[in-house]
Amino acid sequence: MIPELGHFALILALGLALVQAVFPLWGSFAGRRAWMELARPLALGQLTFLAIAFACLLQAFLTDDFSVVYVATNSNSLMPDVYKVSALWGAHEGSLLLWVFLLGAWGAAVATFSRNLPLPMIARVISVQGMIAIGFLLFMLLTSNPFERIFPAPLEGRDLNPLLQDPGLAIHPPMLYMGYVGLSVAFAFAIAALMGGKLDAAWARWSRPWTTVAWIFLTVGIALGSWWAYYELGWGGWWFWDPVENASFMPWLVATALIHSLAVTEKRAAFKSWTVLLAISAFSLSLLGTFLVRSGVLTSVHAFATDPTRGTFILAFLVIVIGGSLALYAWRAPAVSGGGRFDLVSRESFLLINNLLLAALALLVLFGTLAPLIYEAAGWGKISVGFPWFNTMFIVLSPLLVLAMGRDAASGAPPLGCIRAQPGRLRPRLDQAAAPGQSPCGPGARPHRLAGPHPSVESQRAAEEQGRHQAYRVGPARPQPQLLRHVAGPPRGRHVYRRRHHGLELRNRDRRAHVPGRCP
Repeated sequence: MIPELGHFALILALGLALVQAVFPLWGSFAGRRAWMELARPLALGQLTFLAIAFACLLQAFLTDDFSVVYVATNSNSLMPDVYKVSALWGAHEGSLLLWVFLLGAWGAAVATFSRNLPLPMIARVISVQGMIAIGFLLFMLLTSNPFERIFPAPLEGRDLNPLLQDPGLAIHPPMLYMGYVGLSVAFAFAIAALMGGKLDAAWARWSRPWTTVAWIFLTVGIALGSWWAYYELGWGGWWFWDPVENASFMPWLVATALIHSLAVTEKRAAFKSWTVLLAISAFSLSLLGTFLVRSGVLTSVHAFATDPTRGTFILAFLVIVIGGSLALYAWRAPAVSGGGRFDLVSRESFLLINNLLLAALALLVLFGTLAPLIYEAAGWGKISVGFPWFNTMFIVLSPLLVLAMGRDAASGAPPLGCIRAQPGRLRPRLDQAAAPGQSPCGPGARPHRLAGPHPSVESQRAAEEQGRHQAYRVGPARPQPQLLRHVAGPPRGRHVYRRRHHGLELRNRDRRAHVPGRCP
């Protein structure tokens, strides 16, 4: 009875996902507020039914219900309870249920912690989340049902793969999936912004906290997987460039670039189209990793399945998601202005170089992972791309990446983000800043004691502070969790204006202290 309840809960979750994908989106275009307001309860309802299904499968493991095929294949009565719990996601069907459950959890979190966002925007975001859930729920119900029964039921199960009976594997998959699925939120915000035709600082600010949290989970998941591979598989190292390791590393690289690009879009209104493309690419690479793990096209100790039917379904879903999002991007992105301008030598230019290098590394990993498949499919024979090739590529590009990051390497040199100069003026300023004991205004300058703030500065400070509190006080005055407090606020945080004001005060002090021989 319990497995049937779990199966029925999945069907109800699919029904809610269908409604969630259609009505809020339609309401955002038609201007129907009642339909848009359905988004939040639908997301919470979908999570409820997914949680019921997850709990039903967990109960089947803990009670040794071997009439369920998945339980009989991956557990036995003598296995410790902690490994019975981890066995729930130790194979294909259960790990897919974990994926969908976490997808519902992320959607419910967006619905809960984004109440101050514009209603059309949040309706489109949750609708995109519903579309993704439809694909995975259909995949589960049609090809990978974790509640399938077997009669007569065996007296004992087969046991879980001994390699997976490890405390690290009880934590590694949930953390990794939290990162994978969390990137769907960044993807949903990007698609929602494209649908609305408005890519601005507000969109980037709303998306950045979710992307950062997903990146943290993905980082922890990859680190736990490396630790497990080191002491359990006996590879003699933390990383072996296994195809499934690469499948998790590619979205991490792109997500790292996305976080930096979102910061520039939020504060400088630049990189708009590039940021959207990174958000689409990060989640697309997560889906590609799912295809590689579950289709059987690559051989790996991490692989879950070798069923070609499942691989075909995932590939079709991958084509729909990537093709549809890129088509929308090609339609909407040309109409989006480039945004803020920046100098050739500036913090933004170095962040752009950083982004391009991270994207290039992700493409190299993708090529090295898929090259054996491409060669074999083209009839060119079989090749193997191993760790020497990957190590060589990273040895070449990693120093450039570190160089782009090291903008404050020289002690006393001004950050490159503060230099708004032509390239010809960069060298003299760096030489001047690096020279020990030199005043920044040259040998002709005389030091003066810093005076206190001018009364005009104090009055300006009070006026600015009062104006900021009036202009940017939005939303209900109720406490929110610190981690997501900035999700629903104004497009630019108050700390930005505070830093800018202090910079103005220091500049005024510097002018008063170095009036004779002042720098140009």
